[in-house]
Amino acid sequence: MKNIIVSVVMGSDSDLPVMAEGVKILEEFGVGFEVLIASAHRSPEATVKFAKGAEKRGIKVIVAGAGGAAHLPGVIAAMTSLPVIGIPIKSQALSGIDSLYSIVQMPSGVPVATVGINGAKNAAILAVEMLGISDIKLRKAVKVYKKKLRAGVAEKQKRLDRLGVEKYLKFLEEDKK
Repeated sequence: MKNIIVSVVMGSDSDLPVMAEGVKILEEFGVGFEVLIASAHRSPEATVKFAKGAEKRGIKVIVAGAGGAAHLPGVIAAMTSLPVIGIPIKSQALSGIDSLYSIVQMPSGVPVATVGINGAKNAAILAVEMLGISDIKLRKAVKVYKKKLRAGVAEKQKRLDRLGVEKYLKFLEEDKK
């Protein structure tokens, strides 16, 4: 069993479809993680207990997603010295702009690294990059991952050159089905 070093925390189970994208990345890189539901508003005591105990349990990075008022990442960051990466979850009322502003506008001294709305994948990659500071294997794995991304872009350019715009658009439509 892998050491659990990343906590993936969300404010509600309705956030799980978004957060699962980050979990897939952590799995891909072989990083040990846990997945928790904790609400800054509905279960504040449990959230504080989690945040204060995370470091003692060996957690190195916390990835926290929340929608609406989105206080979860900030509350956790206030209670720990571990890095916290906040994921604003798209809300129905304001399309996630409310969540983004709540997470990104932290007061001085309580930083939360913030990714884009529903950006769990990027949050997980950022967590792996942070862990790679002291883990050469993870750092090399991120380099390989990014090399694959570059190769994918080059392949798309080749396809576009070969097919042209109209046929490429049809290819994209077919690929969606």
